[in-house]
Amino acid sequence: MSVSPVLLVIGYVWPEPASSAAGSRLLQLIRAFQQDGYRVVYGSPAEASPHATDLAALDIEAVALALNCASFDGFVRDLNPDVVMFDRFMMEEQFGWRVEEHCPGALRVLDTEDLHSLRHARAAQLKRQPSRLPLVPDIEFRHSELALREVAAILRCDLSLMISTVEIDYLTRFFQVPTTQLLYVPFMEERTDAPSTLPFAQRAHFISIGNFRHDPNWDAVRYLKETVWPLIRQQLPQAELHIYGAYPPKKATQLHNERSGFLVKGWAPDAHRVVGQARVMLAPLRFGAGLKGKLIDAARNGTPAVTTSIGAEGMYADDAAPCALVADKPEAFALAAVGVYQNEDQWLTLHHNGLRLLEQRYAFADHAARLKQRITRLRDALDEHRQAHFYGQMLRHHRLKSTRYMAQWIEVKNRLKAGH
Repeated sequence: MSVSPVLLVIGYVWPEPASSAAGSRLLQLIRAFQQDGYRVVYGSPAEASPHATDLAALDIEAVALALNCASFDGFVRDLNPDVVMFDRFMMEEQFGWRVEEHCPGALRVLDTEDLHSLRHARAAQLKRQPSRLPLVPDIEFRHSELALREVAAILRCDLSLMISTVEIDYLTRFFQVPTTQLLYVPFMEERTDAPSTLPFAQRAHFISIGNFRHDPNWDAVRYLKETVWPLIRQQLPQAELHIYGAYPPKKATQLHNERSGFLVKGWAPDAHRVVGQARVMLAPLRFGAGLKGKLIDAARNGTPAVTTSIGAEGMYADDAAPCALVADKPEAFALAAVGVYQNEDQWLTLHHNGLRLLEQRYAFADHAARLKQRITRLRDALDEHRQAHFYGQMLRHHRLKSTRYMAQWIEVKNRLKAGH
């Protein structure tokens, strides 16, 4: 009787697919492994969340992990996983050296979610130069401490899953990361029957949606309130903008203003329903990285979107029919939004193109098959793969394991404190 291979996922948080695109994407990756016969164990040091998905219902075993604690060593040694997937580079920093020490034969995979260092570099440059959307940050912003940490984690792992081809190009061009350590795995959408979408005449209002804890989303809401929405209301005095998102802080709810049609709705119990009822989605992202789940939701529900170059990057094929309108200047953004809101022919073109996008670019079957193939190939030739990547070996050398020694110092400190 064959034994199922084991995938251990070490999560930064407990997955909340209804709160963030990151949660949805992580569950898509897990489902791909499950379809390949893996038993999946999900561990996280994060606190429990009332919005977290029911992992047991998805046949995923949940385990609470402790940071800077040797209890993980015994746990991972007993579990003896075949593959360990770190959710974001911070989890690789915390647990990667322990996995290597106690399960050296496990394939170590990093799911970057998005490039945190790219997102932060863009945010820092935008703060200094508010009139510029920094698609490629200048070198002083690229070479940050965060970039050093994140790229080091990528090099230490056997494989990193990249959600965007733009980020693969960024890593290979500016940091010389070998393509043999990277794999393009975007959102993976399962094929379903075409949704019953509302027609143009039965839709009303603009919508913006996104987790408020994600800085690019909060910046976009403020940008809408202060700059873009007043321009739209000048041309459409009766229009409303409905703002949805998980974890709205007080500073966000205070922006609610019925007189100006700027309505902060907060949590959306069913994101697809509210997106599918809106006529146009607005996503004026001024910084960020990765792919945008809100634009996937717009496409799935046939809701035309207006976004920026940052929002659109990596989302759509260069030679494909347009699924969204792209504008970076506030005046051009408002003009595009008003135009598609009023022009049914333009709206229908974007509507139909969006409905085709998921199957054309984000089909689960296509990307899951590529993931399975790469994982299988690496597991069959893991020693050769590691020998071929000198910088990864160098970064795992004991003299460079600062994160390991910091964790051990904290562990001893905590133990001494508990003994008093």
